[in-house]
Amino acid sequence: MKNVNQYINSGILEMYVLGLTSVEENKEVEVQAASHPEIKNEIDAISKALLMYSETTSPAIDPTLKPMIMATIDYMERIKNGETPTVPPILNENSKAKDFAPWLDRKDLALTEEVEDFEIKLIGHQPGEMTAIVWIKDATPYEMHDNEFEKFLILEGTCDIITDTHTLSLVPGDYYSLPLNLGHIVKVTSKTPCKVILQRIAA
Repeated sequence: MKNVNQYINSGILEMYVLGLTSVEENKEVEVQAASHPEIKNEIDAISKALLMYSETTSPAIDPTLKPMIMATIDYMERIKNGETPTVPPILNENSKAKDFAPWLDRKDLALTEEVEDFEIKLIGHQPGEMTAIVWIKDATPYEMHDNEFEKFLILEGTCDIITDTHTLSLVPGDYYSLPLNLGHIVKVTSKTPCKVILQRIAA
């Protein structure tokens, strides 16, 4: 790398934290962060600054922003402290909760306090693929994806996935994959938070 400071000042780290970089750029940033502590520290600083911003600005800001930033910081800290990155299995119609036992059985990846709106624990992150354990208290904001497939495996609680064209009621053990360009929300229908494995795969 020619110049670490030049790389930090290029703006790519801010784009990376916001999820605006390409698969190739994600890989490059992660390689550089692993090789240069100052780049890793800058990513941490940007993440924390965005978190503070999300806490002090309009409530119209995407409510998933704060928990995703917190999850990213937590995941990077776990890696920094010696956790070996893993690649969880790809979700499909035959997926079972037991397939994710290596993560679901970990106490440090369990819910430790009451869910506010969302709680996210990243269990896998590599270029073009993100897997997380997610707790949803009430509902997710409306969203649509044109560059990644979103998949769910319901673990606990029940929910409705309400799309632009239909509503699907899900219970523990159910799997659902959202097609591209289909607007949707997830509405919890149980008295307890809905716990899911969430996976996003680049199209």
